[in-house]
Amino acid sequence: MAIVGLTMVRVAQVDPLTQAIVPKEKSALGTDILEIDERFFGTKTANITGIEGSVTKTFGNNVQMDAMVGGAAPAIALDINNLGFDISQGLIGRVSDGKGGYDTIGSKPHFAVSVESQTVDRKESVFFNFGNGVFTAPTQNIGTDTENQTREDDNLTFTALSTNAFKNKEPYKNYYTGEEGFDMAHMYEETFGGYKLETGSVTPPEQGGDGK
Repeated sequence: MAIVGLTMVRVAQVDPLTQAIVPKEKSALGTDILEIDERFFGTKTANITGIEGSVTKTFGNNVQMDAMVGGAAPAIALDINNLGFDISQGLIGRVSDGKGGYDTIGSKPHFAVSVESQTVDRKESVFFNFGNGVFTAPTQNIGTDTENQTREDDNLTFTALSTNAFKNKEPYKNYYTGEEGFDMAHMYEETFGGYKLETGSVTPPEQGGDGK
């Protein structure tokens, strides 16, 4: 099935051990679930790799007899247009020193991520969800302005880890709103560390909402 566009990326901080959602009062995001919306000029791309592992072939009697597929090791390369500086630093585990500087303290915080796209007719949403993982920002390109502005977006890599709430503790799970019995509240609870979605807060995609 073809999908079109990138509707929304959602992020929530989770506890590294229990994978329960971190309350907004303690979250580096300042909220329970952060939607990367128009405040941040949205997300350009969320390229997902490693959904399935590599294939190892088994040969016998001069022919291919079997194939073994390795475990999934998903990662997302995110190109976000304009995150707030404090949020971008919080995602990679750097905190303010209260004097304008940002320091790395302890181990990296863990996050859950949901990437939403749509079907070709834009009537249904397809979600690619990761309940546990860490962000890195290994490079920063800086270039001079010429006649035109040279802009460097927020380029982050999310590395997914095992998620307790997913079957067999897989690091990845997808959801489809067109599936009979789809339950948005259940998806949020599984993906975002037990988060309870408020009743009536979800607008179906076919009615013009983005699944919030």
